[in-house]
Amino acid sequence: MPPTRMGQSLHLGIEMAATLAVGAGIGWFLDRWLDTTPWLLIVFLLLGIGAGLSNAFRLARRYGEELTRRDKEGGPEKGGTPPRKEE
Repeated sequence: MPPTRMGQSLHLGIEMAATLAVGAGIGWFLDRWLDTTPWLLIVFLLLGIGAGLSNAFRLARRYGEELTRRDKEGGPEKGGTPPRKEE
């Protein structure tokens, strides 16, 4: 069963939140351990943002390729999008 658009959107959102949380958590821990507050938190938060955006673009491209492949294989009954009505 192909993933739904809602599921894909939730996956992107959770992925972004997780990378930000991991980056901030690592930065906070290292700042407390090395007494460098707030520098490592800022650095790792920026790295988390970069990783989150990179993952989001990668997943969005993969989802787009999947939709294109499904559209070429068939209509909605095979998981593709319905044809547009010409007006």
